[in-house]
Amino acid sequence: MEYLTEICYDSERSNYNERGYRKLTRTSEFEKVILVACQLPHVDEVRFQYSLDELKSLTKTAHGEVVASISQKRERIHTATYIGKGKVEELRNLEKEFEADVIIFNDELSPSQIRNLSHSLEARVIDRTQLILDIFASRANSKEGKLQVELAQLQYLLPRLAGKGIELSRLGAGIGTRGPGETKLESDRRHINRRIDDIKNQLGTIVKHRERYRARRKKNNTYQIALVGYTNAGKSTLFNRLTEAESYEENLLFATLDPMTRKMILPCGLTTLLTDTVGFIQDLPTSLIAAFRSTLEEVKEADLIVHVVDSSNPDYFNHERTVNKLLVDLEVDSIPTVTIYNKSDQVLPDFVPSTTPSLLISAFKEQDLYRLKNQIESSMINEMKEYNVSIPSTEGKILASLKQDTILKELHYNEEAERYECHGFIIPSHSLTGQLQDYHI
Repeated sequence: MEYLTEICYDSERSNYNERGYRKLTRTSEFEKVILVACQLPHVDEVRFQYSLDELKSLTKTAHGEVVASISQKRERIHTATYIGKGKVEELRNLEKEFEADVIIFNDELSPSQIRNLSHSLEARVIDRTQLILDIFASRANSKEGKLQVELAQLQYLLPRLAGKGIELSRLGAGIGTRGPGETKLESDRRHINRRIDDIKNQLGTIVKHRERYRARRKKNNTYQIALVGYTNAGKSTLFNRLTEAESYEENLLFATLDPMTRKMILPCGLTTLLTDTVGFIQDLPTSLIAAFRSTLEEVKEADLIVHVVDSSNPDYFNHERTVNKLLVDLEVDSIPTVTIYNKSDQVLPDFVPSTTPSLLISAFKEQDLYRLKNQIESSMINEMKEYNVSIPSTEGKILASLKQDTILKELHYNEEAERYECHGFIIPSHSLTGQLQDYHI
């Protein structure tokens, strides 16, 4: 059987049916999906198309196959059905023609909109938020990640529970308000609320463990760097190349969900900690931001943020702006940031960096990785304290600490004085800072 996809107005009609839908051979393991989007007056045509393309990428990541897409320009979203009644009828016809399994809407639907659309359509009706939650659920590997996703899913589901027999529930203690007992709907709500409380308690315990790990890192004066960026910007690929780790990398949205921290050695020899974080996305559900708050605390504790931007994406400017806004929301915009434009081997012809200073690199080029490490080093120096000290040759422990825990720029051995003359930069809060006072030149 042949299936069809998005409306297209191409001059080559041989690959299109009489209604203008492009023919598509379906792969059996993917669910058939119809996308629905509304374009409001404040959203221009280019921005709207980028949003729809992103929804298609999200659908692909969730193992869905887009067989058709439908859009409507409106002054405002229809309060009952998101799109107008005429479009709902058109959607119903498309659903029957393509035998769609799922219909995905490009905005978060209200409980009443989902209920009304589900009554009119046979396929499952989900919105952008539910799609992202589904992807997160398939990507979570750690216990914390799974709990965070489940919490976000339950918080999303709770106001959208629907059932019959509400009028029979026990509403109060007055005459005419006593029902025969608890309805299935109320039972579900009670169960979900109990499970939400249970997850929050478990996450609270995990958060305390994570806080202890962070406190230990701070006590050890280890410099912490966090990789942030829009989803699929290439953070995990960069992370793996910089640390020789094995973080999961794939050309899919939200390939990484659980944070990973590994050692990274800079050209000067200083050992730092680099953390790979979950990718951001525009219109990220607030429930997800709240649920992943403990994971995003890794960013809050960083001494330096490396913002990775995909220079090959046509919408890179809005991606960068989305991440910057979320960093403000997380109250980490005061942390020093290095902006990296990744995928220079696929860069757009008209690409212009929107942030300066910045670096245009490819994660697959050793020379670019070296340039990035040098840039990180330079940014660290701006936040460090300069030192010029003369260390006796007998103080081997202090000398070793200077090499491992500071950016040591110059090391010269004075044979006459039998002392090592050192010039470099150190974190002001480092315990070694006080010891160096006795050796200043």
